[in-house]
Amino acid sequence: MYKNLKAIGITAVDSIEKYTVRTEGSHDVLKVYYRREKGDMFARSEKFKYPRQQKRVKVDSGSNKYNATSEIAPTLRYVIEELDQVAKKEIQPEVDTKTKILADLRHLEKVVTSKIKEIEADLEKL
Repeated sequence: MYKNLKAIGITAVDSIEKYTVRTEGSHDVLKVYYRREKGDMFARSEKFKYPRQQKRVKVDSGSNKYNATSEIAPTLRYVIEELDQVAKKEIQPEVDTKTKILADLRHLEKVVTSKIKEIEADLEKL
């Protein structure tokens, strides 16, 4: 199903926790993190380097000036699309967690507001 991930050697797609992409010089570095239990023999992450695609872009049509630019390699783009699909499955429970945290925060806000009013009322009595 995930042919690009399999092409780079990632077979345990279900155990992918998250990934990061960063640029180091003329390479993009993809780091894939896995869920691991204590005592597992396998690494917690894998690192893959992709050379950036070099392009010359015309800056000014009148003077025919070109600038050298670089962009993400197409292969890495395909791998990231598949990782997004895998990560999207993991994000769903997080949305529920966010909703729960926001509800807890609103409840705490009401409790604190009520307590402040109670304390202010006690101060007025003094």
